[in-house]
Amino acid sequence: MSIATDPPSARPESSQENNMPSKPQIDTNETWSHKHSDEHLDNIDSTIEFEGDVNTNNDLPTQATLNKIENLPILDKDGKSLPFKNLYTGPGVTRRVLIIFVRHFFCGNCQEYIRTLTSSITPESLLRLPTPTFICIIGHGAPSLIPMYASSTGCPFPIYADPTKKLYNALGMLRTLNLGSRPEYQRRALGSLILNGFLQSIKQLPFGKTWKGGDYQQVGGEFMFEPASGIMDTPVHSPEDDFNRQLGDKGGVEYSEEKRVTWCHRMRNTRDHAEMEELREVLGLDAVEEKKKAKRRSKKVERKGTGISLGSRTSTLLSRKAELEDGGSSGRQSSEKSMEVK
Repeated sequence: MSIATDPPSARPESSQENNMPSKPQIDTNETWSHKHSDEHLDNIDSTIEFEGDVNTNNDLPTQATLNKIENLPILDKDGKSLPFKNLYTGPGVTRRVLIIFVRHFFCGNCQEYIRTLTSSITPESLLRLPTPTFICIIGHGAPSLIPMYASSTGCPFPIYADPTKKLYNALGMLRTLNLGSRPEYQRRALGSLILNGFLQSIKQLPFGKTWKGGDYQQVGGEFMFEPASGIMDTPVHSPEDDFNRQLGDKGGVEYSEEKRVTWCHRMRNTRDHAEMEELREVLGLDAVEEKKKAKRRSKKVERKGTGISLGSRTSTLLSRKAELEDGGSSGRQSSEKSMEVK
């Protein structure tokens, strides 16, 4: 698989550089860590406003880009800072992690996306995959709004905040207010979603958080992190155990498996998240069952992302093997019954 040499430095189809609104204010009361690897990662002018869909692409980020951003800080619901890489590698982290970047925390469309995700994909189903997998969500508003977001969406996956948007910019996600066409995952009326988001922001007035949901024009995307080695077999013991055994009495160093992005999708408008069918394919969930459903499906859902995840291929191969074994067993049983009849 070839990997692009640089994150996309896409240019807008048309821009409005005059009379641009001021950038949203960042919550200065939150706890911040200023120790990160690079203060000048942005190859994109993130203040540009777009008309229509943004002219971006789905080129996979390079390892050089991931190395630059791995120590950028993200914040949890308590405002505690941790390095971005802690989401996809290190002790206690599954070997495959899908990271979903959403819009501002009051975005009704993204909340609908996470609700649909929650009803379609469960943590238990991900952990039962041949290579255990997990999902993390990142927004760009104040971290103190994360509990509200989790409650509204019923999201069982961890949610974090990147108020500086450095990760969004470095990974090539741009800005637009264009709605685009209605996606499959949107189950509620648009007016209802907009009204719900507005009411959520109004409820935060007493706490001073109405304007801390994030940049209303920033869009997100989805990125699958998998082992850079390409080896997906999950050992009975963890790689950390092997590493500590090699150290002997020199313990105290945390093991981190190098990861790469094997599939990604960047939003071109405010409702352009990858659909559930594609996410399930990338994750490797129900590979055989999805093929059966596809035969009955009357409407083909557009595939948006780029790349082929290692885990999805592993799940498909295992499903095919199971089908063949079942077929062979059924064939033998039919043959035996036929012989008995004769």
